[in-house]
Amino acid sequence: MDYAWLVWLVVAVVLGIAELLTVTIDLGLIAVAALAGAGAAGVGLGMGWQFGAFAVVAGLGLLLVRPYAKRRLRRGPVLRSGTAGLVGREALVLDEVNRDQGLVRIGGEEWTARPYDPDAVIAAGAVVDVLAIEGATALVHPRGELT
Repeated sequence: MDYAWLVWLVVAVVLGIAELLTVTIDLGLIAVAALAGAGAAGVGLGMGWQFGAFAVVAGLGLLLVRPYAKRRLRRGPVLRSGTAGLVGREALVLDEVNRDQGLVRIGGEEWTARPYDPDAVIAAGAVVDVLAIEGATALVHPRGELT
């Protein structure tokens, strides 16, 4: 009985563990290639085909997947600044918010506000979510209320 598939599987597991410890993409891609070698051995192909499958999958992974993954990892998190950074924040209603007027405090700053739903009236003291900013006006919606 041929146990070449088991050797490839052990190599893949060892490389996978090494990848988890080093957190590089390279060893993980080579571990996937070792799984391709195990698959080739599992279907009964000879040693040449097993190494060929390993080499092709490793080469494709390192040439195609690695550059894309490295680029994605180097890119930092998306930072929202300016008015875009206010969207999604919590605000406190200072003066009643209705279709014509309103005032809220967002992170220590006072903003004019109107309800996101034009027919809504939000009482002073309510906690709201900022859904959008239009110019210098925050569009808000009462927290916890589903529409």
